[in-house]
Amino acid sequence: MNQEPSPQERLSFGDQDALRTLLGARDANLRLLAQTAGVAARARGNEITLSGDPEDTGLARLVLEQLYELIKQGYPVYEMDVEFAHRILAGDPGAQLKDIFLDQVYLTGKHRVISPKTLNQKAYMEAMREYDIVFGIGPAGTGKTYLAMAMAVDSLLKGKVDRIVLARPAVEAGEKLGYLPGDLAEKVNPYLRPLYDALHDMMDFDKAGRLMGKGVIEVAPLAFMRGRTLNSAFVILDEAQNSTSEQMKMFLTRLGFDSRAVITGDITQVDLPNGTTSGLIEARHLLDKIQGIAFVDFTEADVVRHHLVRQIILAYDQAGS
Repeated sequence: MNQEPSPQERLSFGDQDALRTLLGARDANLRLLAQTAGVAARARGNEITLSGDPEDTGLARLVLEQLYELIKQGYPVYEMDVEFAHRILAGDPGAQLKDIFLDQVYLTGKHRVISPKTLNQKAYMEAMREYDIVFGIGPAGTGKTYLAMAMAVDSLLKGKVDRIVLARPAVEAGEKLGYLPGDLAEKVNPYLRPLYDALHDMMDFDKAGRLMGKGVIEVAPLAFMRGRTLNSAFVILDEAQNSTSEQMKMFLTRLGFDSRAVITGDITQVDLPNGTTSGLIEARHLLDKIQGIAFVDFTEADVVRHHLVRQIILAYDQAGS
């Protein structure tokens, strides 16, 4: 018995250079799209042929057409963009990738453009532009801190703020601070390391060091914020799920004139002692009706790290861990 051939779609592309970028080295982008979309794909000349379920080939065609237009506008499409594009359009076929990927925040010293890769990341960036206080809540790898850092550096370099303040709770998770070597600053430094890493990814190491030496950029434990008023500052509180109710109130009331605050955290990863209320969870309930404050919720679908990270998060969520 002969099996009927799968329905096919043929796409033609007039710009050969853009098509080569779209296909990727040795057609790597096209192979990844075929695997992700569950279709067969073949490139020949200026045509790409898609075979499979009509719904799947239709989505793959939409991805190819929109990525092709992005490339013609100068966007350098990489393999990871193919997966992100498919994920976005699978969730919302009416989405326009150019409105997301071309929303560029800041060009790093390594000449990498920082831009949102998911609809929630796009909403997060728009919220940071529009609102004075923004909460980004969701799992690791969703770009909460990274994009906030990019917006902070961009605001500083454009003169929108005079300084950046980066804070994190120094929560004892398995180790007592008192047993760690050094003075208090040295004891809490390991808790602040992720903030330094993100900062140095945005800015030349020496320049960041000079700005920190002048106090233009400050990285400090949350407890060091007490009693201060932060004017003309872009303030980021990272890992906010490990702040107590009192610490969260203290942090939010530090905000002065011409300042913005971004609070990030994962409410499923609270390291506070049993019986201690998470300031982030409480703030989610208390402040969500206040105008001028935005909450953006991320899910595992927004994870933009290695594709295995998203699958790991999903596996643990399904297991109830």
